[in-house]
Amino acid sequence: MSTHAPEAGQSADEPPHAVVTGASSGIGQAIAARLLSEGWRVTGMSRTRPPECEQETSAYSWIEADLTDLDQLAGTSASVGAVDAVVHAAGVQRSAPLGGLSAQDGALMWRVHVEAATVLVNALAGAIRPGGRVVLIGSRTMAGAAGKSQYAATKAALAGLSRSWAMELAPRGITVNVVAPGPTDTPMLRDPGRAATPPRVPPLGRFIRPEEVAGLTAFLLGPEGGSVTGQHLVMCGGASL
Repeated sequence: MSTHAPEAGQSADEPPHAVVTGASSGIGQAIAARLLSEGWRVTGMSRTRPPECEQETSAYSWIEADLTDLDQLAGTSASVGAVDAVVHAAGVQRSAPLGGLSAQDGALMWRVHVEAATVLVNALAGAIRPGGRVVLIGSRTMAGAAGKSQYAATKAALAGLSRSWAMELAPRGITVNVVAPGPTDTPMLRDPGRAATPPRVPPLGRFIRPEEVAGLTAFLLGPEGGSVTGQHLVMCGGASL
């Protein structure tokens, strides 16, 4: 859990509060579930209601949010109150080789991965308590991959964002990192929009599990992760070898 000291008006036994985007499926859903199991209070943001959040509870609240609507996202983010962690896990993948690239697809991925992250963290920056954490879910593809140039470009941009924010937020004890998984067994892996580049099983012989990405994220949000900041942590099952 977060190691921040209780703020004025905050009970010492009040659970830490995390905002998680893309909470209705895949990696975002796994991260929300992991944090809930560790005693966090979670505010999930997604277009559809997460299965774990059929009704509001003291531990888990859900906000319907279309991350392509940046004005709505800014207003929604500013309304969630004080937070100890921000996790941007929402994502989309469209792929095509050079010569068949779609400007519309590129703009969609840029908006969801980069602009939404920027709006989200910008709106919440003042609400993150000292000692808080920010994690952006990137991709090992950020180093480049044939047929995924637009997707790779948006994920590569997260490295620049995170390192810049890490520098700015370090005086408040707030860390900022990117978790960059390789092919992960989520609905995105089977999205028809990426049919041009079917996933390849990594050398370790299986796809990464969303729960493994959630575990690394939980480490960064926990007490042992407090000295890691401005980093791009790749977990790829050997795909980068």
